[in-house]
Amino acid sequence: MLCAMDETWRGAAGSQFEAAIEMLGSALRDCPDDLWQEDLWTDQSMPGFAQFWYVAYHTLFWLDLYLSGSRDGFVPPAPFTLDELDPAGVLPPRVYTREELSTYLAHSAEKCRMTFKHMTDDQAQRPHQIGTRGHTMSFAELLLYNMGHVREHAAQLSMFLGQRRASAATR
Repeated sequence: MLCAMDETWRGAAGSQFEAAIEMLGSALRDCPDDLWQEDLWTDQSMPGFAQFWYVAYHTLFWLDLYLSGSRDGFVPPAPFTLDELDPAGVLPPRVYTREELSTYLAHSAEKCRMTFKHMTDDQAQRPHQIGTRGHTMSFAELLLYNMGHVREHAAQLSMFLGQRRASAATR
């Protein structure tokens, strides 16, 4: 049984994680069609990886994977693939639509709610390996890392949209 402090922290972390996911959802909803394939930043080394839709997809893929806690047995929902794990840096075979990414967002938001609702102390403390360098952290820390990743990219997407709106308003 969890003590009150554990419930307080679980509720606070879960609530903040849901807010980060909602921030990402707002950016998805607010992106005009003409900016869907625009680059957020200039990165000549990896063309396509800075496009709005891809940054949103990348965020959702890793959100889903990290909520799973392991690569073992992880399969994203259709139409998404495991190409995001390719160390060569492979773009998806096509541009994903807003509807597809919104469905993925809803899937991941529910997965997040269920993760926090059903997480045990043993699960929270279990070590997990992330990345290709073998860095290990507890699942609880992985969840906080994951929330930061979602917030980082949601902020980038939101800032991009704000800059474009400001730029359009001054024309």
